[in-house]
Amino acid sequence: MLRQMVRSRNVRQLLAIAGLSLSLAACQTAGLNGTADFDRNAGTADNIASLNQVIAQNPNDANAYNIRGTAYGRSGQYSLAIQDFTNAIALNPNFHQAYANRALIYKKTNSPQQALSDYNRSIMLNPSYDVALIGRGDLFRTQGDPGRAITDYNQAIASKTRDPRAYYYRGLIFQQQRNHSQAIEDFTYALSLDASNSDAFNARGLSYLAQNDMRGALGDFSNAVRLDRDNYRAWTNQGLALEKEGDYKRAYDSFQRAKAIESNYQPAIDGMNRTRKRRFN
Repeated sequence: MLRQMVRSRNVRQLLAIAGLSLSLAACQTAGLNGTADFDRNAGTADNIASLNQVIAQNPNDANAYNIRGTAYGRSGQYSLAIQDFTNAIALNPNFHQAYANRALIYKKTNSPQQALSDYNRSIMLNPSYDVALIGRGDLFRTQGDPGRAITDYNQAIASKTRDPRAYYYRGLIFQQQRNHSQAIEDFTYALSLDASNSDAFNARGLSYLAQNDMRGALGDFSNAVRLDRDNYRAWTNQGLALEKEGDYKRAYDSFQRAKAIESNYQPAIDGMNRTRKRRFN
């Protein structure tokens, strides 16, 4: 009976038992922390043990390897993740999701050329695959090629992606180019798709600050630190906005909070030095 269950038409049931659905095949989450990241809690030992059984019983199922690779990636076992994605591709050379997943691991392990090659292959197989377009765009962005990055983000957006990273990362480029109005528009749309991300509020707050919109900036920095009490950059930026408003006591408190989280963060240290005496005036 068990052998019948592991046939391809029933592999989905076994994967569900393992605690991972087929929707995890893309493996990238929508975290807006600069690079696509994994949820480490999803790659539990129990899930991996169950997936080991699935693969042992059905060793030619490419999707099972792809999903176990996802679990390995989420638990930080990157070499094992690469092995599984490579096995998935060997079994199904047109598996565009597995190429994108392996690309993400290569990107996380500082192998940008291998990552680019896999993203290119994934996009060649499926030109509208938003996960690969956003991933490659992020690779271009972090490698200092904003033009090609924006092209990929635009293509992902044209494919009607619901992934907020496309807008967030494009907004970061606009912000670097001092196009703050467009950056704010992108950050706002990203937040409409995911209002729980501290970094997006912090980024939009910086563009409001650049436009001297203190109310908008302080509101966003407050939301950023509310969502992530350890976001020392947002605490520092809140301090900058308060300092600009002349509220030196609260500014000092914000800088101090940032330094308590990241003791060597120079902008927070500098802010404390500027406001230490003035907070008593």
